[in-house]
Amino acid sequence: MTGVGEAITRAHHEEWTRVVAGLARRFRDLDVAEDAAAEAFATAVERWATDGVPANPGGWLTLTATRRAIDRIRREGRRDELQREAQLRFAQDDREPPGAIDDDALRLIFTCCHPALSMEARVALTLRMVGGLTVPEIARAFLVQETTMGRRITRAKGKIRAAHIPYRVPSVADLPARLFGVLSVLFLVFNEGYLASGPGTDPLRADLTAEAIRLTRLLRALMPDDGEVAGLLALMLLTDARRAARVSATGELVTLPDQDRGLWDASMIAEGHRLVRERLASGTAPGRYQILAAINAVHTSAREARNTDWRQVVALYDQLVRLDRSPVVALNRAVAEAEVDGPEAALASVDGLDDALAGYHLYHARSAPTCWVGSGAPGRPGWPTTGPSRWWATMPRRRC
Repeated sequence: MTGVGEAITRAHHEEWTRVVAGLARRFRDLDVAEDAAAEAFATAVERWATDGVPANPGGWLTLTATRRAIDRIRREGRRDELQREAQLRFAQDDREPPGAIDDDALRLIFTCCHPALSMEARVALTLRMVGGLTVPEIARAFLVQETTMGRRITRAKGKIRAAHIPYRVPSVADLPARLFGVLSVLFLVFNEGYLASGPGTDPLRADLTAEAIRLTRLLRALMPDDGEVAGLLALMLLTDARRAARVSATGELVTLPDQDRGLWDASMIAEGHRLVRERLASGTAPGRYQILAAINAVHTSAREARNTDWRQVVALYDQLVRLDRSPVVALNRAVAEAEVDGPEAALASVDGLDDALAGYHLYHARSAPTCWVGSGAPGRPGWPTTGPSRWWATMPRRRC
């Protein structure tokens, strides 16, 4: 059973998005897609223990889930209704502009990120349907009760169904209205892989970070001239490049100054730096993700932590603060300020944040007999409108 359990876990990480997205494309119903996929994995637990793990787990899960979905539709007597809707949707899909990317997961993200849904609903629904996170995991990320999050996701799926929101990559004219939400969701999916929140899970989920990067590349192919898409891709690459050095042999997270920089992925860093340089050369005022990518570029340019250009990091955070007044961003800026002007100046900068960050446990660490010496994971300033940041948990400290 240990081997089967590992196979199920691996299949869930690798195949959940593909199975759910394929079912959503075929049946146009997120409830049907999610429930059928869950039933397929439950069946796998029973069948694989006796029959063995199939040679193609993804194909087995897709076939089983499809059968479960058909059974459910038959039970509910909805076959004719869904067939008519599928024909209508197929006709609509045929009118998509040439060059639209035929990727089920990207289509599913655009469906979940429809402007008719609130930002919180878009993020939660995508983390569930695309990221495969459980409702408790998503609830923890949003600091809400599981029942509250469950109702939020249910309402979002119901609104998609009631409003007949199409399952497709939108036309070029529709992309700007969806882009902000899609980028936010991709960033949060990446963050969950960068530092997983679920109990008993590995601290890093390479499947989620890889999928977020893949989808962001597809999005950039759709919108090659958008600076924020390029900035988010650069941010992901420069952050994920450090993955091999972030966990010790004993499973402990390794802070940035203590990481073996020889383990960093040089090709990912080079690509990230190239994207940052291209955006700087464009002469266009950078957005949030471009600034975060530039901060990461500074960190990954230093051969050793002591060579980090902290003045440049502070200057970049000054730009970010003008775009994002989040108290978490201000707190992150103080980390860099401590390296330039000392801990007293940094503490003075955050003294006015008591009310805003009263429930943020890492804020209170400023009163402990330690002082900050840098960012444990630059580029994770959190997403103040949808959930807390966790990257400060790896922020290194030393005795003052």
